[in-house]
Amino acid sequence: MTVRPALLIATRSAGKLRELGPMLRAGGFEPLTLDDLGLAPAPEEDSVEAFETFEENALAKARYYLERAKSLDARAPALVLADDSGLEVLALGGAPGVRSKRWSGSALEGQALDDANNAKLVAALRGVADRSARYVCVAAIASLRGEVRARGECGGMILDAPRGANGFGYDPFFYSEELQKTFGEATRAEKEAVSHRARAVAALLDAFRSGK
Repeated sequence: MTVRPALLIATRSAGKLRELGPMLRAGGFEPLTLDDLGLAPAPEEDSVEAFETFEENALAKARYYLERAKSLDARAPALVLADDSGLEVLALGGAPGVRSKRWSGSALEGQALDDANNAKLVAALRGVADRSARYVCVAAIASLRGEVRARGECGGMILDAPRGANGFGYDPFFYSEELQKTFGEATRAEKEAVSHRARAVAALLDAFRSGK
């Protein structure tokens, strides 16, 4: 029986875990969460994503959690995957971008935070004709043998009102050009076929296996 290599997912986002777990299993890895390893939240976690690009933030998270995992016993995985992703709206000069998660400035979490961010987005685009936007994701793997990263994107537009209750973040307001529906209306499989995160992870795993 083939043993799947363990890969730690460096996120505390329930939405990201729901999406990344099946992607990694399909890619031949056994995903582990921070909770699986008993890595409790630490105050410095909030300051890890302090950079101005998705690439820098993804690598910073992967490096940080690799170091924390190395402090555990020999069962800790030697591979850590992190991603940084966000929404870029053309009319807003690329905002919210790397600030997507905390764009509203709120200290809320979960659905309440998503609601606050989406309310700010709708207000910022009120009366704006061009609603063009894209989701961007950079995924990175840090390991004892080195680092690799890859980028994925998907295009669409921002709606005035939400559609669908699936996904998370800005998904109910993001109308996918390829799916002809919002990510909030899409099933997990439909979203995975075109999403920024799925594209970044697929390219990342290919690059990792090829040793690039």
